[in-house]
Amino acid sequence: MQLTRFTDIGLRVLMRLAADSGTTTRTARDLAAELSVPPTHTAKVVSRLSEIGVVHSRRGRSGGLSITSLGRTARVGWVVRQLEGDDPVVDCDAATPCPLLPSCRLRGALARAQNAFYDSLDALTVSDLALPASGDTEHAGTGAGRVLPLISRTAAVRDAGAGSGPSSTLSAENRNRS
Repeated sequence: MQLTRFTDIGLRVLMRLAADSGTTTRTARDLAAELSVPPTHTAKVVSRLSEIGVVHSRRGRSGGLSITSLGRTARVGWVVRQLEGDDPVVDCDAATPCPLLPSCRLRGALARAQNAFYDSLDALTVSDLALPASGDTEHAGTGAGRVLPLISRTAAVRDAGAGSGPSSTLSAENRNRS
């Protein structure tokens, strides 16, 4: 499954806001520059994030954006559903319905895959994504190392299970042979 650019920007904005202290506010323009995304797209995304209650937007001289308590505790799968919509991966019932529909098993398989995708994202909250990456001393205190720790957390989970499977035994045996 591929997320839309809209959802990608939305998740980045939430992660960045969640990494800030609770007293910090940012403008959509500042976030756009920091995240290297167009300001117009960021403004549209922030508007939607505000509509669903995960971002608080305040206008005026002391205005800006901050994450709400719902935003911090929101499940990532829920956020993605809100931004992407919950439409099926394929539209079998389009204006011209698929002729294979009566006997098709692909539609059900794709629906199960989509649900598994969302379920795996529901295991994480937005705050989980904003935690500092372990051992990240280069960016400590700047917040920069806290923006995209999902990669580090995913790799850590994958690596934690790597030591007990058959592939780790094979690689250890191959190292001993050389």
